[in-house]
Amino acid sequence: MREEWTTKTMTTNDIKTGNDPHRVAVGTHTWHEIQQQPLLWPTTTVRVQEGIARLRLQARLANARVVITGAGSSAYAAAAVAAAWPLSLAVPSTDLLLATERYIEDATVLVSLARSGNSPESMAVVERVHRLRPEVWHLAITCNPQGALATSPLVNSIILDPRTNDQSLVMTSSFSNLLLAGLYLTKGEVMESVIVNAYCRSPDKFALINQKMKELANRVEDRVLLLASAPLFGWAQEGTLKVLEMTAGRFHAMAETYLGLRHGPMSFVGPNTPVICLLSNDPPARHYEEDLVRELRTKRIGYLVGICHNGDRNNANSQLFDEVVPPLLEQGPDDARTPFEILGLQLFGYHLSMRAGLNPDSPSPDGVINPGCAGDSNLQLTGIDVP
Repeated sequence: MREEWTTKTMTTNDIKTGNDPHRVAVGTHTWHEIQQQPLLWPTTTVRVQEGIARLRLQARLANARVVITGAGSSAYAAAAVAAAWPLSLAVPSTDLLLATERYIEDATVLVSLARSGNSPESMAVVERVHRLRPEVWHLAITCNPQGALATSPLVNSIILDPRTNDQSLVMTSSFSNLLLAGLYLTKGEVMESVIVNAYCRSPDKFALINQKMKELANRVEDRVLLLASAPLFGWAQEGTLKVLEMTAGRFHAMAETYLGLRHGPMSFVGPNTPVICLLSNDPPARHYEEDLVRELRTKRIGYLVGICHNGDRNNANSQLFDEVVPPLLEQGPDDARTPFEILGLQLFGYHLSMRAGLNPDSPSPDGVINPGCAGDSNLQLTGIDVP
């Protein structure tokens, strides 16, 4: 494990400090939390392995009907986990709280993903499920050992490395590691080799991906489109949220599937709109994706960016796209790729935020984004009767 790689790739050009020598650099937390992720992936593996043994999860989760939940970024992480977990269902906690009976009727296990575990919905969902279905076994994967989820007697917890508990408003380290932990529960043997592969390639790939995303951020006029197919759609959803959060909504972002784009959303794409395409490793899915990209090229709309290798498909991608960004993970099943490939979009959002003159650590100067909804507050739900 090469822990020195982060200091080798960090550059002071990517952080603005202003004129006050005592002022904390703008975006320091976000930048560090994006960069540190490969170092934390192995720690997540160890902590989940310990949790599997301590809680006897192998037997408990076998053939279980699992509902996986979270809010905001954690909801997208839950969706990405469910895409790899048979007999599971992802439901945002914001929906689960209001329609609990509908979603837990057949559930035997509830898995909550949360950065702090203190968001308004987190404990409300736990308590409501416990009242309605006390036999449902509840597991929380969280980054905060002092959070309400981690300390609740109703919940069994796996606590990730405290460095995953992002200090920035936006979730970066917490997102990839919560997602990785969930994937490990259902795909442990597969994920071990994937994590090692991603970790070993990160030092060489990070600087290039960062430079590409910085240049791409400078091309954006007013909007960006992110394309991915299932089971990678959580990548596009989370990337859209990162753009919106880190730019305070100054740039419009849309997540769509390749095939879904034809049914109306293609009107979002202008001649110069960056269209960032994460290509599938599954040949049939890849065929449909490339066909859609060719259609965009024929119509002369979009600045087409492929997250793929120049050498893929006999160099066809270098002709299909206006620009190619290398994937962080060269090989691997699609349902295991999102926690690694999301780094590129996190960097993209970071550089858009800096370009807009905002602080990525706290990009909502007017307080529009409620820190409580980012999982950092002990706000209580009011004005709602949840029996």
